Amino acid sequence: MIPRTETQVAADLTDFISSSPSSYHATDTAAARFDSAGFTRLHEREKWSLKAEQGCYVIRDGAIIAWRTPASTVDTSDAVPGFRVFGSHTDSPAFKLKPGEEFAVEGTRQIGVEIYGGPLLNSWLDRELALAGQLSLADGSVVLAQTPSIARIPQLAIHLDRQVNDGLTLDKQRHTTPIIGLAELAEADVIELLAASAEVDPEQVVGHDVYTFPVQTPGTFGAREEFFASPRLDNLLSVHAGVNALIDVDAASLDSIALFAGFDHEEIGSNSRSGACGPFLADVTERIIASLFPESPRSDYLASLASSICVSSDAGHAAHPNYPERHDPHVRPRLGGGPLLKINAQQRYATDAVGTAAWSQACTAAGVEYQNFVSNNAMPCGSTIGPLTATRLGMTTVDVGPALYSMHSAREMVAIDDVVALGAAAKAFLQG
Repeated sequence: MIPRTETQVAADLTDFISSSPSSYHATDTAAARFDSAGFTRLHEREKWSLKAEQGCYVIRDGAIIAWRTPASTVDTSDAVPGFRVFGSHTDSPAFKLKPGEEFAVEGTRQIGVEIYGGPLLNSWLDRELALAGQLSLADGSVVLAQTPSIARIPQLAIHLDRQVNDGLTLDKQRHTTPIIGLAELAEADVIELLAASAEVDPEQVVGHDVYTFPVQTPGTFGAREEFFASPRLDNLLSVHAGVNALIDVDAASLDSIALFAGFDHEEIGSNSRSGACGPFLADVTERIIASLFPESPRSDYLASLASSICVSSDAGHAAHPNYPERHDPHVRPRLGGGPLLKINAQQRYATDAVGTAAWSQACTAAGVEYQNFVSNNAMPCGSTIGPLTATRLGMTTVDVGPALYSMHSAREMVAIDDVVALGAAAKAFLQG
């Protein structure tokens, strides 16, 4: 059942995020939801035979694409349908486990990690951490793995750094190395712990993509519990909205192919086979058209792309009450004010007037308000999968997303009303 009320949405989002400590787990969590909704998993190495009013999905590493076909796709002389794409990304800033053995320093055992993306480093200090990701085995298979809480990056006591409150500077190599145990105890092999969680022989593990994550459970807070705090809201909140929206659409009344895309590696530039710069979305959309219209020339696929539109949903910034000068002086998005429409003259966001109209129509249909976001001209602007998708496939693309505080922190925050509104707008957009 798709959650409807604020309480239901908060509980459902908690479950989704808690079961998605890595991008690989996020795709697995999304896949489980699609399975429960009757979707069919397809594999890229196999031939596809699609039909009308069908839900399908395909996974590539830590990325997932799912879609519903409308009733009018097969056995029609009309022009091939376009796509309505709700795009997001499954990865979040973290620390990635380096290869190599644990090492002993000052009586403790530590593990080597590498910074993934752009985490707010100080927010990761003094938090209990676990490890999660995928393990590659000698037989060529891949399994998901997740340890219990085993690590922590302890901050230096104020007694040893009296000026710390005047400005904290962390060396990314020396000061972010997690502790996992006491050196005097038996060696705690992290690969063994990961292998045990996946119920595989550690001797069979030949490679890993494993990341830290904070173990504190997401939860609501505020005078009326109007806020939601959690790790990985950027961008699992959008993944959650897109997955639920696609499950909830009515295939019988679709005019376009409703499609959800959750890409990996956005936080490090999207340059991978499962990232938005890669061919995943192009490969899948072309195969969908080829399967539904086997007699069509490739020009029909290009025509389909020309009539398609993508909503790129990624977290944005609400105006911060303690740092008002960091935002545009006149455009002041707020928590609880609805999803953001993200605009940038340098095309760091892909939104244009056409995309704005499409997003406005979706929000009107959903009965929710949206608010504009632009950056302070003196501040650099981030980017999303939006411009990459527009460049890669030529689709009209509009950048949107929930307004957050503490983006890229180990624990971000959002207004529950905005979570509900984004989900409603996502469904209205996909429904068309």
